[in-house]
Parts: sequence; C-alpha cells; structure tokens
Amino acid sequence: MRMALFVALGTGLGAVSRVGVSVAIITLMGTPFPLGTLLVNITGSLVIGFIAALSAPDGRFLMSPSIRQFLLPGLCGGFTTFSLFSLETLHLLQEGRSSAAVLYGSLTLGLSMAAVWLGHAGGLRTNRLRLPDKGGITQESGRGDGQSDGRK
Repeated sequence: MRMALFVALGTGLGAVSRVGVSVAIITLMGTPFPLGTLLVNITGSLVIGFIAALSAPDGRFLMSPSIRQFLLPGLCGGFTTFSLFSLETLHLLQEGRSSAAVLYGSLTLGLSMAAVWLGHAGGLRTNRLRLPDKGGITQESGRGDGQSDGRK
C-alpha cells in the first residue's frame, strides 16, 4: 500500500508538471504542432534514463524501493505521456496533416530513445566518477559505507 502511495504522489506531481510545461510552450510558441508534449517526452526520457542508471543496484545512489518507484514510474511516468502523444498524432491525421503526424511520431520515438540512452549513459558515467575523500571516508561507491567497490 505504501509503495502505491509513493507512485501515486509521483504521478500526480509529474502530470501537473507536464501540463505546466505544455501550456507554457503553447503560450510562448503558439504552434498547432504538439511541441510541448514532444519536449516533455524527450526530457522525461533523458531524466528516467539518468535516474535508472544512478539508482540501479550497482549505481552510485542506492535508493529505497519506495523512492525509486516515486521517481521512475511515478514522477517520470506521470510527466511523460504516450496516450497524449497518440491522441495528438490522431488529431494531426484527422486534420489531414499526415506529414506533420509522421514527423511528430518519428521525432518523438527517435529523440525519446536517444534521450533515454543519453540519460542512461550519463548515469553510468556518473557512477564511475570518484568523489573526493571526506575525512577518511572513501566515497568511490557513493554509498558512504567506507567500502570501495573498485570503480575508478
């Protein structure tokens, strides 16, 4: 039950953030192209890849399962949205804008996949960074347990 509450809280915060970003983009750009959702999905993919790598069992930051669920399927899952992407693509097709629909679908899939890969690669690279020694405590692992895990 507790895990479900963490996911629900993250999803709500992610969804509110998504709407805010999308409305801001529409207000600033005034474009009929669903640029807000595109940017949200790319950004969310970058962030979810980064956090997933950092918080993996061999990652730099060990998180409790509740916090990991709050961030990954909750916050990031609520922030990004495949269903809205699908609806916006359908609307473009219904408006007779098939070229825009194909462009939107291609950009969303291609750039979101690139962003999740980039985020994950950045998280893995961050995992390998060596933190400076603080008062005799080894910080190689990022776990604060004084034990080196051999990463450099």
